[in-house]
Amino acid sequence: MVITIHEVVQKIPEWQGRKVKIQSLSGGLTNTNYKVEVDGQPYFVRVPGASTELLAIDRENEVHNSIAAAEAGVAPRVVHHLPEQHVMVLEFIDGVTMSIASMQSPGVPAQVAASLRRLHAGRRFLRDFDMFRLVEFYLQIADQQVVQIPPGYHDRLSLVAEIETALHSHSLPTVPCNNDLLPENFIDDGQQLVLVDFEYSGNNDPCFELGNTCQEARYDEARYVELCAAYFGEARPALLGRMHLFAIMSDVGWTLWGAIQSTISKLEVDFWAYALGRWERAQAMLDSAEFPGWLRAAQRGD
Repeated sequence: MVITIHEVVQKIPEWQGRKVKIQSLSGGLTNTNYKVEVDGQPYFVRVPGASTELLAIDRENEVHNSIAAAEAGVAPRVVHHLPEQHVMVLEFIDGVTMSIASMQSPGVPAQVAASLRRLHAGRRFLRDFDMFRLVEFYLQIADQQVVQIPPGYHDRLSLVAEIETALHSHSLPTVPCNNDLLPENFIDDGQQLVLVDFEYSGNNDPCFELGNTCQEARYDEARYVELCAAYFGEARPALLGRMHLFAIMSDVGWTLWGAIQSTISKLEVDFWAYALGRWERAQAMLDSAEFPGWLRAAQRGD
């Protein structure tokens, strides 16, 4: 049974006997989020949604990595943790939540690169993240839960195997990654872009982080190049190829996430439309004239 925000407040000893104000926050696709003010001091409270284990969310991993990311100076501090209910209370970041439009503003790719370099240089995370293995897990869950997936999905898995082979030709050392950096998971606090939501975090190829971010922010090729150069110091074809291939895999994986959510989630979100949108974009990139070139560049590793 999912815990309520009022029950959360009652379970934190430091908050008892103090003036508490609760405000529901919009934007969560998996959990319910709140701003809780305690004697005027704001906190962010994340209450997990139902059946999130079917989405491969490891709460122990999430807490460990959230703490490590805060230590790296690029994420909010974990103030309280209720392990039995998987609730986290975080430092409230006073800033502007980014959007697709603001992520495309001049200079933002360089800011993104700076935050990612800070995260990736930090203490290693508890576990690894591999989108190829996550796709396999989600397909098993879809079978077990009788989840509808977009038509033609299985027909494309041979191309997914080609992508994995190309990417493994010249693998990069893994680093601690967020792995789910949609624009709303960046907050501009006036000094840097703070990263939030470490549900899918894990040690991973940095090009997945970069490619996923480009995909979520709907970056064009010029911004791919700008982000790659800002992060690596250069925008070599092999690095750009890896970013594009991982961007495809981001959509391939989150397509299944959306399909599963459309079956299990109690949130009022059209997850099926989300899944279809992701899948249409993945197919467009797989069918693009550039796709063979991305494969060759990743395989060459020049």
